[in-house]
Amino acid sequence: MTNTGEANKERNREIARNEEVKQVTGSARVSIWAIAMAVIVGGILFTLGWLSLR
Repeated sequence: MTNTGEANKERNREIARNEEVKQVTGSARVSIWAIAMAVIVGGILFTLGWLSLR
């Protein structure tokens, strides 16, 4: 009984670690996309502003 309980606890810890890695990876991916989109939109707006001043 104790071995089964300990095995379940270790399995749950491993699942929690895996979920944490997935969450961190997902958050980083979203952040990279957000930064990329901000740079692209900023570049477009900068170019339009520069062209309008010419």
